[in-house]
Formats: sequence, C-alpha cells, structure tokens
Amino acid sequence: MIFVLGHISRVDAPVGLRLDGSVVVRGSISSSNMTFMTGANHQVQGVLDSLTEGQKIPFGGSRWTAVSAKLANEFRAGDRLIVVQENGDLLHISGSVAEIANVAVTNARLAFSELATIDPIQVKYFFGSFAANLQNEDIFNKIKIANDRDVESAIQRGRSTTRLQLNANMRLDMIAALNMWRDLPHSSLETAEVVQHESWSVEAHKAPLGVVGFVFEGRPNVFADATGVLRSGNTVVFRIGSDALNTARAMMDFALIPALHENHLPLGCVQLVDSPERSAGYALFSHPSLSLAVARGSGEAVAQLGAVARQSGISVSLHGTGGAWSIVGRTAAVNDLAQVISHSLDRKVCNTLNVCCVPFDRHDLLLAVLNGAVLAAKGREAKLIVHSVGALTSKVLREMYSSSFLFDLVEHEDDDVLATEWEWDNHPEFSIRLVSDVDEAIELFNSFSPHFVLSMISSNQTEIDQAYQSSESPFFGNGFTRWVDGQYALNRPELGLSNWQSGRLFARGGILSGDGVFTTRYVMKQSDPQQHR
Repeated sequence: MIFVLGHISRVDAPVGLRLDGSVVVRGSISSSNMTFMTGANHQVQGVLDSLTEGQKIPFGGSRWTAVSAKLANEFRAGDRLIVVQENGDLLHISGSVAEIANVAVTNARLAFSELATIDPIQVKYFFGSFAANLQNEDIFNKIKIANDRDVESAIQRGRSTTRLQLNANMRLDMIAALNMWRDLPHSSLETAEVVQHESWSVEAHKAPLGVVGFVFEGRPNVFADATGVLRSGNTVVFRIGSDALNTARAMMDFALIPALHENHLPLGCVQLVDSPERSAGYALFSHPSLSLAVARGSGEAVAQLGAVARQSGISVSLHGTGGAWSIVGRTAAVNDLAQVISHSLDRKVCNTLNVCCVPFDRHDLLLAVLNGAVLAAKGREAKLIVHSVGALTSKVLREMYSSSFLFDLVEHEDDDVLATEWEWDNHPEFSIRLVSDVDEAIELFNSFSPHFVLSMISSNQTEIDQAYQSSESPFFGNGFTRWVDGQYALNRPELGLSNWQSGRLFARGGILSGDGVFTTRYVMKQSDPQQHR
C-alpha cells in the first residue's frame, strides 16, 4: 500500500514500486510539500530544484526552521542545501561552487591512487623544490605582489591583516617548515608492530588515509603545513579565506605546481578550491570522497564546518577556539614572572595568554604580571587592555593604581567573561582574576576555559603536579604559553591545534601534523599451510 501525504505539483518522472514495497522515482520532483510513504514506511526521493519562502525544513529530529525570502530567491536548480542538524542553519551551495569542489576532490582522489605507486623520494624532493622556489627572489616577488593586493583589499574593507601579510619572517618560517618535511623519514618506512604466533604472524603497518580537506583562514604560511600530508602518502584539497585567495593562486602557480612538475608528482596531489565563496568550504567538507576534514579559524566558523563534515560521515579535526590560561602559584619567582607574561602576549594567536589567575594576597605577584603585560605592549608600541574579573579584582587594582593606570581597565562582575577569547591585532588584551588558591583557579579553568593551554607558574613541584592532575588541558607547562606550536615544539609543521572543549581526543595528540594523518593496515604471514583455527 502507498500513502501520499500533502500534494503533488509536478512529477517529471515515472514512479515504480520495488519488491520490498518502496517507491522508486526516476527524475526530479519539484514540489516541496510532497511526501510519499509506503506500508513499509519508506519515503520517495526526488531532486530539490526550488525553495519557497516560509517553507519548513526539519532538523535535529523534532525541530524545524523556515526558508527565508533571500534563500528562496537565490536557490536554483542544481544548487545544494545543507541543513545543519545541530542548529538548523540552512547553508546554500550554488551548483557552480559545488562543481569546483567536486573537481578538486576528484582530482585529489585520483592522485592518491597514483601516489601509492610513486617512489617516496620524489615526495621528499618535492618539499626541497617548493622551499627553493620560495627562496628564489624572482618567484617570491611575484607572490608578494599578489599578497600586497590582498592586503590592500583587506585594509579597504576594514579587515585584519595581521596574519595575512606575507613578510620576511613568514617566508623564512615556510621555508624552514618545508625543509623539515624534506628531512623527515617517510612514515610508511617505519618498522611495523609484529604479533608472532607459532606458525604465523600479524604485522600492523601505518598506511595513508586518503584525501584531506583543509579549510583555513587567510594565512599564506599554512601552505607548508597543508602539504605536509603528502609526507604520509595523502593528498590535500584546501580552501583558503577569500582575503588571501590571490596569494594562494600565486603560490600555486609560481612555487607549488612547478615543484610538483619538477619531481613528476601528479598535480592532483595538492588542489586549491578556487572560489571566494564561503560556501566552498561547505561543499568541500560534505564531499563523500573526503577522508578527513581539518578546519582552522574562528571558533564559530570552525564549529559550523565541523558540523557539516560530521553529519556527512567525515572524520573531523577542528582547530578553532583558543586562548591560553596562566595560574600564578604562591611560590612563583617574581623576577621571572614578568618575562613569562610578556613573552605570552607578544602577538595574538590561539596560544596567546588570555586569562591569568593570581593569589589575592600576593600583590607583588599581581604587580609582576601587570608589569609583564605592560612590557609586551611597549614592545609593540601599543596600549594594554586589562579586563578585571570580579569585584575583588577591580577593588584591588583600583587601590594599587589610585592615581593613574598604566593600561585601559575594563571591569566585569561575573566569571562568565572568563570564557571570552579576546581577539586583538595591535593592543594586547587579557583578563585577570584574583583567586584564593590553586584549587579555585583550576576550578575556574575547567569551568570557563576552552580546555586548551594551561601554564602553572610556580617554584613548587607539588603545586605544578596538582594543576597537571586536576586540569582538563592537553597542553600543560610551567612557563610562557606560546610554546604550543607543532613546528616550534615538535619540529613538525602543524595542520592545527585541538583543544578539549568537546572532550578528550581519541588515539591522538592535540597537535595534528602531516605525518600524523594515517590509518593502520594489518598483514598476516603464514608459514604452515596446515594452520587451522
């Protein structure tokens, strides 16, 4: 029996009935109000070629959201609509953008198969060639011209250019990262784990994962990080923020693609989704041929991309919300404390100091923290912004600086503000909270931080051990917070840093690097043909 709910405005195809009772439609169905159901509770499927303003779209199993007039007017046949099941967001992907992403992923998938038969030494030499191209002044000048154009455009639109500008230090960091990949051993050559039985054995081998999709903010230096997945036999498709798209195109044309050619690697190994549309990221992260989706950027944007990938059945590695915390112990060395704080506020990235907890009865420690922050601001020729959290903190700061402050003070009553990551370009900005003891500071960290970087600044090992055991932090230290970086700490350029905001990570560390993208294959070797189970 077939049940029909709603009404049918047009069916452009024959309808048939399978032996199991389900309905089959060949072609497209244009009505948004139509639902066919069979006795077996199967639904017919069609092609969505239009939307209507106010049309209800279900999500999350029991909720719905409505189509806006703008979405209804812009949606065309061939477009795609992604319904984010976590919050009901309706993400529109035009047919042209979907095709750009599809071509890139398809090319990368073909290249992945080819890469399995290529001598790993060619991949090793690719990184050397890529680095040499960036060292070449003629080549780099072409890339720099494109980057200058991106920077100027961003300035005119009021966008931040702190991470966009391809300066001399960024260039050197990229070259160093590529040379690191050149010099590391190929992961597939590592000794396998072997379980030996009486007449047979099982070997566990690392193996490439597949196509890695990579969406990141407008930072040109991430090219070196993204291409690192080739070192473990994977291929990469990335989408860069529209602010840096001209830079990305120039990097591909003048440095990266020539390095692939020179070492006889398939061009599909590294693919750029060449579109300024934000929806290009959604198209990439919902592609069924993707093996891993990696996102770096602001917390909200990264969370949305992650939701798209997860509901598409794609493994996700998210690197969004940051902000480091420092807890100052009662035995912290005053002379060193200011320097530790200063070096944690030198620039704004995810591992920059964001919150500092200080014992309320140690004004000398509080003064050292503030002096360090002022030192960081002076080093940038900028002003310092300090957020005091809680009435007691504000009271103490006002008593300490009764005449004039060395910084801009912003007062907050509630601890909820400790969850805010301060985003700044030029003027260092962080929060201070006075606490009664380390236990209170750890409780605040576990309650309000993104469970990311924690520094326990103390001369007492018992205090340090207490903080390590009790805190939910994947990155823990006893000094400055800015050590958390794959290239700086592990000599491996990172794809990104993961926090524990959504729980601890399964079977890997918080630093995702190119040679850490792999799966495991098992090989059985039998010596006795009579082996029987």
